[in-house]
Amino acid sequence: METQHVTDAGPPAIIFCPPSYVERLDLGTLFPKPYPLEIELGSGDGSFIAQWAALNPGANFLAVERLLGRLRKIERKARRAGLTNLRAMRLEASYLTEYLLPPQAVAAFHIYFPDPWPKRKHRANRLINERFAEVLRAALRIDGIVYVRTDDLDYFSQMTGVLDANKNFEAAPTPERLAMVLTDFERTFNAEGTRTNRAAYRRTK
Repeated sequence: METQHVTDAGPPAIIFCPPSYVERLDLGTLFPKPYPLEIELGSGDGSFIAQWAALNPGANFLAVERLLGRLRKIERKARRAGLTNLRAMRLEASYLTEYLLPPQAVAAFHIYFPDPWPKRKHRANRLINERFAEVLRAALRIDGIVYVRTDDLDYFSQMTGVLDANKNFEAAPTPERLAMVLTDFERTFNAEGTRTNRAAYRRTK
């Protein structure tokens, strides 16, 4: 997949193109300060991550999204808010997590409203499965957390079943402060009366 490196006049570049797609990222080159890193896989238009980054200046944030148009929206939000702790990357979430992130580098993953692939024959395409739980574990530091949200009850059951069964994770609470920060999809679902299902899991070992 071709990835474009997009910058505006003047630093910092918000949309980041990795120097290599086969070597682990040097995360120290992405951000001006070595704060704990939180990553949102599938950031949409950046409604969640831009708000959360603004509320947490003592952490760094990476938005991962495949669509360039959405990344441009994230970039505009970051620049309007003057966020120096937010970067974005155009890449498949699973590839970035497994092949480009250094081991134990991430303090938190946010995975909100991933494609539920509702047809039974397509469920193998779902992001969160037994194998990906191990990929997340490898990228998380000890005590790092995976936060998940979805409106799809069947997928939610799969997510929680997979993470409950993994001996390296334990269920954890979602802080109310975090739950109050909504994604673009979540605002729409809430307006329609659709319930958000949330869970969180901490890496224990």
